[in-house]
Amino acid sequence: MKRSTLFSIFMRSLTVPVSFNFRRMQNLGFAFTMFPLIAEQRKDPRETGVFLARHLQMFNTHPYLLSSVIGSVARIEEEGCAPESVEALKKALMGPYAAIGDSFFWGALRPFSAVGAVILALTGTLLAPLAFLLLYTPAQLLVRVKGFLEGYRCGRNGIDFIRALDLLKESVKLRYLLLVLIGSLAAMAVDNASRSWNFPLEMPGGAVGSVLLLLVFAGVRLGISSVKILYGMSLLCMVLSIKIW
Repeated sequence: MKRSTLFSIFMRSLTVPVSFNFRRMQNLGFAFTMFPLIAEQRKDPRETGVFLARHLQMFNTHPYLLSSVIGSVARIEEEGCAPESVEALKKALMGPYAAIGDSFFWGALRPFSAVGAVILALTGTLLAPLAFLLLYTPAQLLVRVKGFLEGYRCGRNGIDFIRALDLLKESVKLRYLLLVLIGSLAAMAVDNASRSWNFPLEMPGGAVGSVLLLLVFAGVRLGISSVKILYGMSLLCMVLSIKIW
């Protein structure tokens, strides 16, 4: 395959989410992405129609891991594998990739980046939005670009790259760090709110924040669900953000 065709396929893969539909999910975007491959092979219109119809079947996975699937599919299509093999590969990958991507990107990395940016914003840093992008963007670009290249290079074995990343394990680590950040955020919220409170001298607002941070660690050690801690501390931060007269 020409490098220009490969580049075109990857760039098109970035547009798949905009063609999402409730009937067959990402099928339109997937077929659009694969079109440069069939165009390069210059097959007759009937074969082109069969090729596109094959990729217009229902498909849905996480948008960041989608490029890895597309790279693998492009490779085995180029090798002339049977249509049944292509469809089997797509069905085998889309479910696990959706679960992995949702857990890491939506459930761990995005909240972690957002809370980190909010903490910087509370300190008065104007570059807080940029900090969010710097925390969030590199990982998803790595998975998209490297996943696509490894998928195309290895074909059916492109999954080895995603497996080696072990994103589920990394998501657990990020969730623990997220809880630490939320505890710090709660401490900052208490400290800011305490300026309008009448705390006695022996009980400054910062001490309350420290207690809240310790409660987060205690919750983790006691095995309390990270989701419950996350929502509980988020609710507390919203309550403490209200100015008390």
